[in-house]
Amino acid sequence: MNVGELSTRRCRSIDAATSIASSNIHGQESQVGGPDVFGLVLDVTMALAAGTRLGAYEITGRLGVGGMGEVYRATDTKLGREVAIKTLPTSLAKDTHRVARFGREARLLAALNHAHIASIYELNEHEGTVFLAMELVEGETLEEKLKSGPLAVEDALRLALQIVEALETAHDKGVVHRDLKPANVMVTRDGVVKVLDFGLAKALETGAVASNPADSPAISQMATKVGALLGTAAYMSPEQAKGRQVDRRTDIWAFGCLFYEMLTGQPAFLGEVVTDTLAAVIRADPDWVLLPSATPQQVRILLRRCLQKDARRRLQAMGDARIELEEILSRTEPSGDDAQRTRNGKLWLAWSVAGAAIVAAIASFIVSGPWSSGAQPHAVTRFTINLPPGQRLAGLSSPALAFSADGSQLAYVATTQDGVQQIYLRAMDGIEVRPLSGTEGATNPFFSPDGQWLGFFASGKLKKISGKGGVAQTLTTDLGGVLTAGASWVGEHMIVFAAYQSALQGISDSGGMPEPLTRFEPGESYHMWPQPLPGGKAMLFTGSSANPRVIAVQPISGGERRNLIEGQTGHMPSYVPSGHLIYAQAGNLMAVPLDLEQLTVKGVAVPVLQGVLQSQASGTAQYSVSATGSLAYVSGTPEVGRESRLVWVSRDGTEQVLGAPARIYNQPRLSPDGRRIAVDVVTGLQAMQVWLYDVARDTLTPFTFEGLNRHATWTPDGKRIVFMSNREGVTQLYWQLVDGSGGSERLTDNAPITTADILDIPYSWSRDGELLTFAKVDPTKGAEFWMLDLATPSAESEQGHLAQRLPLEVSSPDGGPQLSPDGRWLAYASDDESGRRQVYMQPHPGPGGKWQISTDGGNEPQWNPNGRELFYRNGDEMMVVDISAEAGMTVGKPRRLFAGRYARTSSGWVRPNYDVSPDGQQFLMLKPMEQEEAPLTQISVVLNWSEELKRLVPTE
Repeated sequence: MNVGELSTRRCRSIDAATSIASSNIHGQESQVGGPDVFGLVLDVTMALAAGTRLGAYEITGRLGVGGMGEVYRATDTKLGREVAIKTLPTSLAKDTHRVARFGREARLLAALNHAHIASIYELNEHEGTVFLAMELVEGETLEEKLKSGPLAVEDALRLALQIVEALETAHDKGVVHRDLKPANVMVTRDGVVKVLDFGLAKALETGAVASNPADSPAISQMATKVGALLGTAAYMSPEQAKGRQVDRRTDIWAFGCLFYEMLTGQPAFLGEVVTDTLAAVIRADPDWVLLPSATPQQVRILLRRCLQKDARRRLQAMGDARIELEEILSRTEPSGDDAQRTRNGKLWLAWSVAGAAIVAAIASFIVSGPWSSGAQPHAVTRFTINLPPGQRLAGLSSPALAFSADGSQLAYVATTQDGVQQIYLRAMDGIEVRPLSGTEGATNPFFSPDGQWLGFFASGKLKKISGKGGVAQTLTTDLGGVLTAGASWVGEHMIVFAAYQSALQGISDSGGMPEPLTRFEPGESYHMWPQPLPGGKAMLFTGSSANPRVIAVQPISGGERRNLIEGQTGHMPSYVPSGHLIYAQAGNLMAVPLDLEQLTVKGVAVPVLQGVLQSQASGTAQYSVSATGSLAYVSGTPEVGRESRLVWVSRDGTEQVLGAPARIYNQPRLSPDGRRIAVDVVTGLQAMQVWLYDVARDTLTPFTFEGLNRHATWTPDGKRIVFMSNREGVTQLYWQLVDGSGGSERLTDNAPITTADILDIPYSWSRDGELLTFAKVDPTKGAEFWMLDLATPSAESEQGHLAQRLPLEVSSPDGGPQLSPDGRWLAYASDDESGRRQVYMQPHPGPGGKWQISTDGGNEPQWNPNGRELFYRNGDEMMVVDISAEAGMTVGKPRRLFAGRYARTSSGWVRPNYDVSPDGQQFLMLKPMEQEEAPLTQISVVLNWSEELKRLVPTE
């Protein structure tokens, strides 16, 4: 080669801005003119002729020119293998300090051993020529492949997965590529990827990273070449373009650029000159419209996550991208333990990557949302969030999701594999999922207006906790029942909540006594789902009665309520800033324009979203809307409840299924002779009746018909059944002969009130049939425990029965007092000092102390009819304790009889959901039917959903 040829090559390399690793073409001539940024060939070693020896390597031909110098094919004469030899620039070879540093880096790079990384064999020097011996890869660069246009989506996915695997391995070893681009990715004829020149950009650095990108060696050297297209600039991360320190997130950015280009055939960022390209990298977004329509949604999310300009919001690990790509490419799931581990990893990755669309959209959405002055409508963006491995959405009879008002936080209720149910918090601009300690057993999360606090229900109480963590504060006393009817902050310091069969109550967010905010209209027994309207001066809610529900609006400061929607079974109303009232109905979200000034709706509500998970038993629909117009929801099919079978279970756990058909059963009770079963049957939303099953005849027939009737309890002689009913508008106790003659007779006297419905819930009888224990649950005061004396006349009671308070002091919303067969003892469940539920026993009628029966948690106590054993449940376990009162009270050690997945009482109710046979040897249990359930591990999110509502349901 003469000096003129060398000069020409030098100029061509400069014009092409060939990088330190670029040509990187092993087995193919370099495409001179390929764009680049890093270290240019300003001085090269002289060309080496075929047959030249560099130590043990014999040059057999020239492959091309690279940023480090010449690239040759050679034979390793010691090992008899073909290799690639890269000679290094003369300036490097003469700088002993740089050669030493380069040697240290090369040794680290040589430790990389992966199928998709081109190996470095050694760094050596021969007669003044410093060179690298590397793996020879036959094929073409990704740069060459993309000259013919974009790749097919599936091909791009396969190549991307291999690139990601290479990057993940390198990052795990602490190696960052720093110069990933199409020219540094080789693809063999068999479609195998080899990523070239890991870490060599760092190895060739002349010193510290320049604080000004214009001062970086590559850019300063190219500054005089007007119009040169710097390819590497198109793959530089924003922090790289700004001359800042870089880490593996720079490679994640570059991978995003590569992946985008593989799918579109166009660089994600490119300008006419280097400054335009760098400006695009720092400020512009890729043209997402160019992605082919066949691009999976997960890929779109992954790309957005990789191309976040703020490195803190970017995907943080290539392993997450690998799992996502494996998930997308996978057509079948593996099996066994490996499958579970794979699924767990994939779920976590999906959760991580799910933030991609959020970050991409919220980066501008939160900062300059649609509420800001002069803001333009934002694009509607959909994506799915997968819960981390081991989590499953829980507490679905109550709302399990909550968006903060500004849409920046999402709270959800989930259980872990250990059965712990609590609230988890996720910032929408990140991927971290944070459990909130102190929210164990929580349901119905809701945010304060400023997003600093979370309210929730747990153990029958209304509580709040800081979003930063800390101790949960209890705001109310026991409210009784399963609180499924919603709560929200209305204004800055007032919380409005709905307790079981109550009008809406308001309470200061620092605690205190609740005050009624709404009044029942004739026939109503529930006010549910309070939600504030903008400004906090009025609230939406649902009014419930035996007739179809109404959706109403109530001014906070007084004034008459106004019914907005009547004659429909609507639940959980909310206001969307597009000017719409939305509510749930039969698994659909309905929308109708709402005039905030006149508090009137315009037109007829229409469905705008189908397939939202909704409980037909409670009406709860799993969705939440932020004040900024974004939507989070859980997909699913509306279900009345889970059907179960009546089964006998022996003390050793042996099952025998009864002939009764599968229904949605609740709280079965055996007649004293064991021949019949009284059981609640759920037939629809708030529709429940007592039915009788004749064991011998195998017949199931209704026993009650009018109103809502439940909680059947047999009298000791088996002639009557006591039950709770609202047939006269107020929930009270009734009894009725089993043969149906004579009609029903009311036993308790609850005067009608306008703000709440007191519940009388029957529990157990004394053996002589004269005393009945029951709970009187006031939604505003909690539960009180009473004894009804049917033998002692009372002039004060319209029914002529004497009712008196029991000397029970319990902290649970419902203590479930169970009289022993001899009437001398009361067993009940209550929370201990740590908040854990335990089973206790105390003398009746007293005085006397109390004994703790359970030692490791317990609930649902039931006596053996012989009075010598007390049964209770601890999770799925049936426990028994021997009881002896012959020579003073003796309590045995709890022991386990059996365990099984049988229906238990809902949170807050202690009335047992099983019964004991007359001989004490069998248990009547409810066994849920096997059914295909929704995974309940995904949350769908629609950013800027209000923009879509404007198109679907115009407000003008």
